[in-house]
Amino acid sequence: MSLVGARFLLLLEPGLEGGPIRAALPPTAPVHVAELADGLARASQVLDEARPDIVLVGCWSHSEPALGVIRDIVARRADTPIVVLYQGNPNGFMDPAFDAGADDLITLPAPPTQLAFSLEKVLVRRRGPAQGALSPLIAILGPKGGTGKTLTACNLAVALAARHARPVVVDLDLQFGDVGLALGIRPTRTIYDLAVSGGTLDGEKVDSYLVEHESGARVLMAPIRPDQAAAVNISFLRRVFEILRSSYDFVIVDTPPAFTPEVIASIDASSDLCVVGMLDALSLKDTKIGLETLSQMGYELDAIRLVLNRADTSVGIAQHEVEHLLGKAPDVLVPSDRAIPRAITDGQTVVETAPRSGAARAFVGLAEYYLAESKAARAAAEAPAASAIATEPSAPADRRRTLLRRR
Repeated sequence: MSLVGARFLLLLEPGLEGGPIRAALPPTAPVHVAELADGLARASQVLDEARPDIVLVGCWSHSEPALGVIRDIVARRADTPIVVLYQGNPNGFMDPAFDAGADDLITLPAPPTQLAFSLEKVLVRRRGPAQGALSPLIAILGPKGGTGKTLTACNLAVALAARHARPVVVDLDLQFGDVGLALGIRPTRTIYDLAVSGGTLDGEKVDSYLVEHESGARVLMAPIRPDQAAAVNISFLRRVFEILRSSYDFVIVDTPPAFTPEVIASIDASSDLCVVGMLDALSLKDTKIGLETLSQMGYELDAIRLVLNRADTSVGIAQHEVEHLLGKAPDVLVPSDRAIPRAITDGQTVVETAPRSGAARAFVGLAEYYLAESKAARAAAEAPAASAIATEPSAPADRRRTLLRRR
């Protein structure tokens, strides 16, 4: 996407030269230039006068007026992208800028061609794929630890990859993530490294921080040390989720056992929720609380996939009692299998090591469910006239859930 035809509002902190910035813009582009203080004092009037397609905030200090301008513009024109052009080292200013609502931060000086390219990418992200065109984001949830969320996320990803999809797993357990261990891959680069890398955040850059599994699935690894978790903020996560959904067929988010701000952000960004529990009284109690919490957040139980691990364990709880307690029948029953701990010890998935096992078939069934849902969503988007036909009958979905429970 070219910058030609775009209108610019350039807000400059006193002492920052605007000439190099203007050199990156098309010669005939309408550019409204104002000082930061003026933009802060007359935000509404300046926006009405400039009618910008993109706002450029130029600064060189850790400027509170710059942050104030960004917040004000976001409040008045949330659909207008804002790019911070920072002269010098932005350490200590980057996170506040993104938290205030900036779409990107570019360090100056930068060659005009490079600056123009970075601005084009910001416009592409904002004007690019509509929300309905984004790939599914599956948030794997569970309020209790040890129920098999990571097991489910990894086996689901490998099963999808085996069916020629392009999945990516985000390990959102920022302090004690185990996706790398479960898949037998080393964390050469992590989400922490991406968060502190600075500069433009785009598909190519995010992709360079992913680690590829032998199945073809990719992983955005959790930080190596717990203290690095603080570097990953909510605005950063939202941007990463959007970029990954634009680049991969499925985004699978493995979450920690709590409704932390990061988990809530992944729920808000998700297209699908998958709750994982286990057949024991303590886990079922916590799973019930988790489902009730999601219901209070506005999510219908019928739209949530429920995976029950160790579903054949003899603990004196019958399947009909599980359904009565949770208010929902499990969609996927994963039986106990010695192949599961053996696979984890070897850094592999049971889908790979024991594909004929009941556990592997359960995870494959879950993958096939999401593949079918994604295919139906794409067909509905491409053929609006067929959308009602694709979504009207509930029987096929009900039959699919029945098949999953039988596996």
